[in-house]
Amino acid sequence: MTRRPRQPRLYFNFRSPYSWMALRQLDALLPPGAEPVDRHPYWDPDAEIRAALARRGAEVLYTPMTKAKHLYVLADTKRLARHFGYVMAWPVDVDPCWEVPHLAWLHARRGGTEEVLYRALVAARWERGEDICDPHVLHRVAQEAGLDGPALAAAHRDPGIREEAVEALEAAYHDDVFGVPYFMAGRQRFWGLDRLGLFLRALTAESGPEPLEGVPHEVRHAVGSYDRDTAGGCG
Repeated sequence: MTRRPRQPRLYFNFRSPYSWMALRQLDALLPPGAEPVDRHPYWDPDAEIRAALARRGAEVLYTPMTKAKHLYVLADTKRLARHFGYVMAWPVDVDPCWEVPHLAWLHARRGGTEEVLYRALVAARWERGEDICDPHVLHRVAQEAGLDGPALAAAHRDPGIREEAVEALEAAYHDDVFGVPYFMAGRQRFWGLDRLGLFLRALTAESGPEPLEGVPHEVRHAVGSYDRDTAGGCG
């Protein structure tokens, strides 16, 4: 039996400016009639979710940035926002709890309103510089978007949603995700805003080459199917 190819997918988060820009570009550039791209959240979780992942034999492959890379990202993001014509207000994250927005998104997905919440949260964070990891802020933003503010703001404490979050990050682990934005089209994988064009091309191609075709066996053996050394993570 031939296995049916998985729907194209992407991994995003609310922390990365590159994720925000890539998804905004994707919405503008996705060809009419193209196959929908399945969206999945990926974030740096709290200790409880990390422990639950470890019990499943999984982990989060993201590596925090160095100070030098962070300073580069600040300048690069400003340059890219100007290039794309985006209005941007860089938020200040002080001890953020990324479960708040990402688990709210998982909760919204249950009711089919995840896209409404996503757009409201990225506008709050990247256009107004608001702290969307603050449940009070998320409550207000969701309410203004016509969503259930109290339920979404409390989603990070819901045991059922937290279990769903563990499953989401476990799936990311098995997809070899180490940073965002991360795109998948058939056997092809693309990491970063600058790979968006290649991902879009892959969506319209019937098939692609074997990802590691031409790579010497010795190199494959040394790093496995994919090199997991993220050299500073995604930003």
